Amino acid sequence: MKLVSWNVNGLRACLNKGFAEFFNKVDADVFCIQETKLQPEQVEISFEGYHQYFNSAVKKGYSGTAVFTKEEPLSISFDLGMDRHNDEGRVITLEYEDYYLVTVYTPNSQKELARLDYRMEWEDDFQSYIIGLDKKKPVILCGDLNVAHKEIDLKNPKTNTRNAGFTIEERNKFTRFLESGFIDTFRYKYPDVTGAYTWWSYMFRARENNAGWRIDYFLVSERIKDSIIDSIIYAEIMGSDHCPVGLILDDSFKGVH
Repeated sequence: MKLVSWNVNGLRACLNKGFAEFFNKVDADVFCIQETKLQPEQVEISFEGYHQYFNSAVKKGYSGTAVFTKEEPLSISFDLGMDRHNDEGRVITLEYEDYYLVTVYTPNSQKELARLDYRMEWEDDFQSYIIGLDKKKPVILCGDLNVAHKEIDLKNPKTNTRNAGFTIEERNKFTRFLESGFIDTFRYKYPDVTGAYTWWSYMFRARENNAGWRIDYFLVSERIKDSIIDSIIYAEIMGSDHCPVGLILDDSFKGVH
């Protein structure tokens, strides 16, 4: 099974920058998108053989997630079921017979950490939500988690220690999440690989110089880690300030509870 996740930084813009070509070429069973920045009626998009689901922010042109899936899920839910988190279109959960798939666009703590307190509330509530799902079935979680976990996960850790996405608070929340029973699939397969990034600033020729951050992930329930065939960073794919990431699983995880 092949899954792909991509923060497209505006789906309408990305459609003009090769999105459909990559979508068709990669031929994923499930393709998740973050930062769609649209309402579903603002774009005409469909891919043959896929069911599609959008969760858009109340504020137009902001945030938003989407999922394209070949297999129709048993159920679909949006957000976390908590009023304080339900206006920004950040979460879609698909339930299948043997697992849950969740795509998320985690809130950014913003410049001068203006939203760090809210981010900490979000982390607690989101992790509780995912852990609750995991008690029922294994979880495959993907998306832009807006945190570089370790120093190996960004080019310039020393100069970013109090910047959004690399604060000790955000990193500790991520560590706690993994310790609750989840696997960072890329580091599981490639624990020592350096220069593996998924986001680059548009400034200072960052992508050309590979001065990036790894903030886009596939996490899976620890009990299905032996099903991981590969975790992929498609760094060569342009069209956004993020690149797509992928996960390939064998079918041995099905039936695991």
